Amino acid sequence: MDWYDPSPTLQKYQLLPKVELHRHLEGSLRLNTLQDIAQQFDLPLPHDGSLAALVQIQRSEPLTFANFLSKFTPLRQFYQSPQVITRVVREAIEDAAADHILHLEMRFTPVALSRARGFDLAEVIDWVIESAACASRDFGITVSLIASINRHESLELAEQVVSRVIERHADGIAALDLAGNEAEFSALPFAGLFKEAKRSGLFITVHAGEWNGAHNVREAIEVLEADRIGHGVRVLEDECVVSLARERGVVFETCLTSNLQSGVISAPGAHPLRAMLDAGLNITLNTDDPGISGITLSDELRLAVHALQIGQAQLNTMTLNAARGSFLPAEQKSELIQKLEKIS
Repeated sequence: MDWYDPSPTLQKYQLLPKVELHRHLEGSLRLNTLQDIAQQFDLPLPHDGSLAALVQIQRSEPLTFANFLSKFTPLRQFYQSPQVITRVVREAIEDAAADHILHLEMRFTPVALSRARGFDLAEVIDWVIESAACASRDFGITVSLIASINRHESLELAEQVVSRVIERHADGIAALDLAGNEAEFSALPFAGLFKEAKRSGLFITVHAGEWNGAHNVREAIEVLEADRIGHGVRVLEDECVVSLARERGVVFETCLTSNLQSGVISAPGAHPLRAMLDAGLNITLNTDDPGISGITLSDELRLAVHALQIGQAQLNTMTLNAARGSFLPAEQKSELIQKLEKIS
């Protein structure tokens, strides 16, 4: 069982109501949209089917971190206009709604969206906020936006992003995320920024325990004051960190296919998801980068069932974990939880 499985049983997972907490905008672009943009702006990229090999994981490729990250390099060329940015935001939300996702938390990287044309960071953030608000109304899905900064980029650049994000907290930015090269770059230089963001009312999520050990999960919780952990699959390496996360009620944003394609795990059945559930951690299922991985959240649910023998009750638990761990305002969160409890 892997992410290529064409099993017709996918439909029953598509019908299930879902909540997703970990999806990157920049990894959610439709291939046909990329082809349109490449043609419109005469980008130095193939305009035919071979574009897929540049931006999506292929069956014949090595499943490594380096190969996975390489897909983002050509994608950075596509953000050529405000219209492109608003289009890809809208389409990502439309795709989530089509997969019966009731609430989506989508993170985006303002620096990545601004670089191709040198757009102003504040304007980029505003374009995302406005497009997401319109799409949320049009497709009947609630959306929380998370602004992301990279630990392998400069602190000065992160400061610029965070100051603009804090200014827009009331306008639609719910949280701040730290992503990037965890294996080679520490999160500690960003601690002050994250504490400032927390004091301003923003929630915090941190990529940790994916490419480095459980100590990074502890650091994210204790130093960066993380409410949620992106991936976190190596938390089980230290029982003390497991206890810390459990006691604090930290939510883990697990991503099965992404972990397989980037070489974090060797096979779907080797994923520690079940062990994390058995340890009493708050686990959720997510796609990470559905455009790059060629998946939907329904695919992730199916993979959990077939590769890890996760039962329907555990799927329901993880969906409720996601609703309870969402960055929605209290009233909307309560409504979402009640809706899911009635369905399950």
